[in-house]
Amino acid sequence: MKFKLKILLFPLLLAVVITFYHCSEGKKPVEIQVVRGRTMGTFFTIKYFDRRETSQDAAEAKREMENGIYNVLKTVNRQMSTYIADSEISRFNRYGQNDWFEISADLAEVIANAQQVSQISGGAFDITVGPLVNLWGFGPELKPEKIPSDEKIKEVMGFTGYRKLAVRLSPPAVKKTQPEVFCDLAGIAKGYGVDKVAEYLEAQGIDDYLVEIGGEVRAKGKKEANSWWRLGIAAPDGSSGILKAFPLKNKAMATSGDYHNYFEEDGIRYSHTIDPGTGKSITHKLVSVTVVHASCMFADAMATAINVLGPEQGYELSLKEKLAVFLIIKGEGRFIEKKTPEFEKILEGEQ
Repeated sequence: MKFKLKILLFPLLLAVVITFYHCSEGKKPVEIQVVRGRTMGTFFTIKYFDRRETSQDAAEAKREMENGIYNVLKTVNRQMSTYIADSEISRFNRYGQNDWFEISADLAEVIANAQQVSQISGGAFDITVGPLVNLWGFGPELKPEKIPSDEKIKEVMGFTGYRKLAVRLSPPAVKKTQPEVFCDLAGIAKGYGVDKVAEYLEAQGIDDYLVEIGGEVRAKGKKEANSWWRLGIAAPDGSSGILKAFPLKNKAMATSGDYHNYFEEDGIRYSHTIDPGTGKSITHKLVSVTVVHASCMFADAMATAINVLGPEQGYELSLKEKLAVFLIIKGEGRFIEKKTPEFEKILEGEQ
């Protein structure tokens, strides 16, 4: 029996931007600048205020900024996309030896952070899980005609597991214990891309910005003197409504959830998120996880890890790590919200 696949092409996280210019006493209003496009198989939006004192033409300054942003995103893609045959990660995935494989410092940083989150979460986050994702029909390979058998899952799990991977930062390199190990950075690369664009903007002297890639966000500064960037978490009921809105004060935010990307077979709903420990799609009641942190890369990976662990274990890990986390859990006929103390502080304006 063929299963039905439902994928929403819009990001899980909605960035709500209301004010479009800032006017200071005695100064010309500073208009918001917006850059949009596609990257990493999704859409991105960058909004910023250019308050720099310069004689450069405004249109020329924007073109220069756009080119810089596109170059940053192009570099991240060339390093980390499994959809690009000659990307760094694709070349490592094809490498058939178990000795050190030289990579860029950027890719080593991402893999090292992924391994750190894997250790913190007891393996709930695992960048070697790609073959299992493909097996379940959520990767770039052809969709299977039926649910994978336990025997096939066990076979594929023979070459997955974050402990089959090692990374070093100096000189940057990575190695695997067996040639079949395959790395997929989909659960962390978007967050890293957000951080890299934010770093680029700051290096150019831009201190008021909001960067969003496929729902992962980082904000700095304000839209105007007394107005922080405000973000909203989308309602999980399929509507276009906002469930929770709050100011994001010099932080990043990432959301992981299954309510837009899943398939159904014989009345059972299977999430696109695979539990590395079982090799199977998660089926618990946790619908969405939002993590707020200084690093979008870390928030991106931790949101996935907590989503895999589920409402109880995921919440306990969030408390242990003192993370700002917002959970949406499916109850009987309604959705239940659960927040960590650190997230409560954000809602109360303390962070």
